[in-house]
Amino acid sequence: MGTNRLEGEMIDQENKMMAKFKKEREEKIGNITFTMIKPEAVVANNIGGILKMIEEGGFRIVAMKKVHLSKERASEFYAVHSERPFYGELVDYMCESPIIAAILEKDNAVLDFRTLIGATNPADAAEGTIRAEFAESLAKNAVHGSDSDENANIEADFHFSAEERF
Repeated sequence: MGTNRLEGEMIDQENKMMAKFKKEREEKIGNITFTMIKPEAVVANNIGGILKMIEEGGFRIVAMKKVHLSKERASEFYAVHSERPFYGELVDYMCESPIIAAILEKDNAVLDFRTLIGATNPADAAEGTIRAEFAESLAKNAVHGSDSDENANIEADFHFSAEERF
């Protein structure tokens, strides 16, 4: 009888923790975005310069790690593009060397970060943006930035567990 009561208390505690996590996560929608510093920017030692611009842009780094994506993980992350002609080349490129994955926090995070990184094509990127400063080309454009609040959460969840976010 005591064991069942203890199990019930443990389940109640777990349910309360999950409800708290869900509430905290819902409050963050609109306030986080996901980014990756891409392989060529990592190889070129541009991590510090990019992170400096991110922090000076008012973003707080919630989670960050350096990881070498496997072909399987890169394929899964970019599955949304699987029907596009550039998909295979994109997956191969993202596996070339490590990337820096990060969750960033700020009010209006997705739109503000898209402004900070600049246009996908660095030739069109405004002066003072990350891509104007660090991108090599349209294909090697230094950073990824989520394009919506929904995708920011999906991408953040793909790379980070709740325990890795601070």
